[in-house]
Amino acid sequence: MKLDNNIRRLRFENNEMSQEDLAVALGVTRQTIHSIEKGKFIPSTLLAMQIASYFGKSVEEVFSIINENSN
Repeated sequence: MKLDNNIRRLRFENNEMSQEDLAVALGVTRQTIHSIEKGKFIPSTLLAMQIASYFGKSVEEVFSIINENSN
């Protein structure tokens, strides 16, 4: 399984917000936002909820699980 997200799209829908601006608003580093967007880092439940709240979305609207079936 893999965690997908819509953070990049949400940032651009929010006046083309930079990763740095979002990071400052959430109290994390730009690298954290970059890593989450690229799927290299899975945020804590608290951070996922903070991101969703920041954009006025539910966690499910920001994050989704991708099932990677190995056949």
